[in-house]
Amino acid sequence: MKMILLLITIFCFLFSQDPPYWGTIFINPDIITNEDVTTYESTVYSGQGYRTMYDRRVNNWITVNAFLFDTYFTDSLYCEVQVNPEFSSVGAALQEAEFYANEIGRLPTILRLELETVWIHMGQELFGGGNNNILIHTGQSVNYINNGILEETLVHEASHTSLDAYHASSQGWVNAQNLDAGFISQYAQDYPTTEDIAGSFLTWLAIRYRSDRISTEMYTTIIQTIPNRIEYFDNQFFNMFPIDNSLTGDINEDNNVNILDIVLTMNMILGNSPTNNLADLNQDNLVNVLDVVQIVQLIIND
Repeated sequence: MKMILLLITIFCFLFSQDPPYWGTIFINPDIITNEDVTTYESTVYSGQGYRTMYDRRVNNWITVNAFLFDTYFTDSLYCEVQVNPEFSSVGAALQEAEFYANEIGRLPTILRLELETVWIHMGQELFGGGNNNILIHTGQSVNYINNGILEETLVHEASHTSLDAYHASSQGWVNAQNLDAGFISQYAQDYPTTEDIAGSFLTWLAIRYRSDRISTEMYTTIIQTIPNRIEYFDNQFFNMFPIDNSLTGDINEDNNVNILDIVLTMNMILGNSPTNNLADLNQDNLVNVLDVVQIVQLIIND
């Protein structure tokens, strides 16, 4: 038995490879930019109210009388932006809320599905994801913006928020991890159960939707390093609106989103047609009236 374990250890050492990147948010600042389309629609001030938020400056939870903003996106999603009262005025808080809502709106629908709140504080601490939330420290935003990676950082954190709970421990993902020769980043390798999904998703987005913005060398590195993870993401049929606007809602795949797609989806709901993953626009593993509403919204916004 000891000999078998030794051989397995030697095999893994010989055939494993060092990750090509330290962290994937740094690999290219143009995967998503502030010139890309956003689904952000509106922000409405709803008053002040006590909210419990995490603040990395004290590494603890705090309860404050936050400025609250109801925030809406064109794909029918909603979140409450909660701004620390240290910003001193409704006007100052609104400016922060609108800026970050606009940036978050550039993320694909799949990454905003589980987003319920956004916490905004001052300070230069790192962003965070999870807890149905994105945590923002505006001082750190300056660094991200100066390096051109604010949107890439938001993708990473929103992946924690909307993907980890469903995929990080799934058998399909674990199998993909085991089949690949290594990890896409040192950070993912150091924290394989908590950082691999977020680190890998951004690179999948880059090769599938932004291949014209990355180098051939980077494209090749990604697909050679994590081919099975890439295939896993491919098979999820994520709703990538507005990054991929051309096919979202195109249930019959005729390159148009129209009444025919609504009729087909209704037939799926009624059991008259076999279900199609393309019809599950909100990625809740169901095809129902909520998906029909989203198709209608896409037609109206076209």
